[in-house]
Amino acid sequence: MFGAFATGVTVLTCGGARPHGMTANSFSSVSLDPPLVLVCVDRDAVMHAALLDTEFFGVSVLAADQEKVARHFADRRRPLGMAQFDAIDWEPGECTGVPLVADALASFECRRWRGYDGGDHTIFVGRLLAASRRDPDALVFHDGRFRRLSPEPTQVPL
Repeated sequence: MFGAFATGVTVLTCGGARPHGMTANSFSSVSLDPPLVLVCVDRDAVMHAALLDTEFFGVSVLAADQEKVARHFADRRRPLGMAQFDAIDWEPGECTGVPLVADALASFECRRWRGYDGGDHTIFVGRLLAASRRDPDALVFHDGRFRRLSPEPTQVPL
């Protein structure tokens, strides 16, 4: 049922003592003043414990050609720690040093601000510290599949 809503695809990352990455599509802007974003993380996920242990996290919004990166960070068999970043191109965030996916559509560096009960998930809210953006097409997730946004069709006069 929830798959009927198309979402962007992100990789949530944190560095520090427990570096970790996780594919996530529950990401949203919350506020412009102060600039806040949210991510929802299952309480049983490795990322949940990692986020509780760190002050900073990053969000990389994936471009249409980065489905392989999304699948990598969704694979529970990947190595843990910094070794999981060996398979992808990444760069440290300029402000916090958190790992960010290289060539992502957009990247956000955040300070963990608040956490809220969200049933079997925690809603983590982060205060935006830095952001960057490029202009490729976005990778989206809809109805259980990765998809690309189609360019608008050219209008032909009748």
